[in-house]
Amino acid sequence: MTEEEKAAQAAKTRVRFMEGLARAERALFTRPAPKSPNTQMRYLRKRERGSTKRLAERLGVSRKTVQRYLSGASTKPNKRLQAALVQETESEWQPQVKAQAREHASTSGGLVIKFRATLGFTANGSSDDGRVRDLSIAVSPSHAALILAAQEEGATDTDLHEAIAEAVADAYFRQGGGGRASLKVNFTDVESLNIEF
Repeated sequence: MTEEEKAAQAAKTRVRFMEGLARAERALFTRPAPKSPNTQMRYLRKRERGSTKRLAERLGVSRKTVQRYLSGASTKPNKRLQAALVQETESEWQPQVKAQAREHASTSGGLVIKFRATLGFTANGSSDDGRVRDLSIAVSPSHAALILAAQEEGATDTDLHEAIAEAVADAYFRQGGGGRASLKVNFTDVESLNIEF
């Protein structure tokens, strides 16, 4: 595999991790987030303390575009703007609910990671060899804290991947200790990944 292919694979994996965390946070909402572009714009302007200039910079559009949506003159954004509106609205929506769930996961509850990926030891010659597995694993609060901190700090693809791989390896292979503590577990070719608080 070339360096470009490895980089592309890492980027895909990171997107799956980030989407999994975003879906987990959306599942926590007690009220639905605003759906129409106009209400999303009004909500985000409120979060920016009324500044259309900061909102325009945040969305990557002109100030005039923001003003057209706020006045109701425009109602159908292009795909890029629509994606930005959804992402920014959901990132700001119900921050206390998200903070409580993150705190609970980091201190006592942990996370549940459901995935389909290649997982296992290398050159072991047992049923624990690397193969495609479709699993649902409860991850400890200490690992949940590391994963959530890495995500908040904008960790690199490698760091985020390693944090999730280590959490999965400890929960699946290393529970109860044994002679596997020093073995490296491969977590590759992630086809799907969902995370639950």
